[in-house]
Amino acid sequence: MIFRHLNIVFWLLWGISALSQSQFNQFLKPSDSLNISRRNTVIISQAALGGLTLVALDQLWYSDFERSNFRTTNDNSQWLQMDKLGHVYASYQLGRIGAETLNWAGVSKKDQLIYGSTLGFAFLTTVEVFDGFSQEWGFSWGDMLANAGGTGLYLGQELLWKEQRIALKYSFNRTEFAPQNPNKLGNGFSEEFLKDYNGQTYWLSFNLNSFLKTKFIPNWLNLAIGYGAEGMLTGRDDNFTLSNQDRYRQFYLSFDIDLTRIKTNSNALKTLFSVFNTLKVPMPTLEFNGKNGVKAHYIYF
Repeated sequence: MIFRHLNIVFWLLWGISALSQSQFNQFLKPSDSLNISRRNTVIISQAALGGLTLVALDQLWYSDFERSNFRTTNDNSQWLQMDKLGHVYASYQLGRIGAETLNWAGVSKKDQLIYGSTLGFAFLTTVEVFDGFSQEWGFSWGDMLANAGGTGLYLGQELLWKEQRIALKYSFNRTEFAPQNPNKLGNGFSEEFLKDYNGQTYWLSFNLNSFLKTKFIPNWLNLAIGYGAEGMLTGRDDNFTLSNQDRYRQFYLSFDIDLTRIKTNSNALKTLFSVFNTLKVPMPTLEFNGKNGVKAHYIYF
């Protein structure tokens, strides 16, 4: 008798779980038409999150440095331009998220591009203004150009092809350089992931079938071209406090996977794939640099 009752309970719980998953899957499905409730949720959430982030930056980050009158700075030669690629990447991904969340709410394609894809540029412009009033940094026109480049990469592809044939991705390896200057390059993995330019690689990931239109290449297979740099303990190579004598650029050639092109009926998986498509999938990679020539990696992260 007890097993019979347990069997009934099992199937009841399974049914509730299946219903819950079904409802969750339906919730994540993009709306076919304008859903005002979803649209308002997206707008309020983005405004609140953006506002809280800016307040946190002002109170927890900028308050530790001396304020100044608004000033500009030319930092285009620093970090072998790795910091500029970080701006391009952030602007591209924030714009993509902005457009995709509006698409989930059923907002028209035109409004997705006007209000969604420019989210990254608007947010990073505000951060740049904060920099302008800080003695530590200053407003950088190079950063602004990079922000515009990231937004343009997303917006341009949507206007030209109505899809993202070229994805901008990121990968990271821990290096020996961060412990030598943790104040600049980070102390611990979570900080180094964001601050150690030596371990960062930025990728342009080209979807092969979007261009070649073949029947034998999987639709999710990409060819990726990457850029990185090493040997940097400070932004400039003329800093004599810390040695910067072996700074060099790195170029990479690898395959990649466009997770968003993997077919599935699960909206939960589609959402998960969209999130992780910001990162380069580890693959065999060729590296080209001015120090070691050509170097092969069986797997490069």
